[in-house]
Amino acid sequence: MAVKWLDDPESHDYDAAADYLSLLAEPATVAATVATLGSAKTLYRKAKDILRAAGLTLLSADNPHVRSDLDKIGHGKKLSPILLVRGSASDPLQIADGYHRVCASYLTDENTPIPCRLVSWAHGT
Repeated sequence: MAVKWLDDPESHDYDAAADYLSLLAEPATVAATVATLGSAKTLYRKAKDILRAAGLTLLSADNPHVRSDLDKIGHGKKLSPILLVRGSASDPLQIADGYHRVCASYLTDENTPIPCRLVSWAHGT
């Protein structure tokens, strides 16, 4: 079954991204980066490439969050696009929100084009 996607991330995805990114950067940088994600254009990347660039392992279908997303896919429900932050050449890509959705998509078809919002770290004021 093909993975279906919403056109835009849901508002709570930005909150989740901010929570995660707050572990990596100062509040002003996080706020500026999340604001930039909100206005970024959507692009498409394959699940296998996202996981590789982020240096993350594939979570199994037994993971409760991955299982939930696989169930949504199986029922034809749309998933929210992924929020990504590009690091420097020495820092991996950050999946700010959507790691479980990437894994569910990979388990469905690793070559599925996933809609993403991709930005570089913004500088807070």
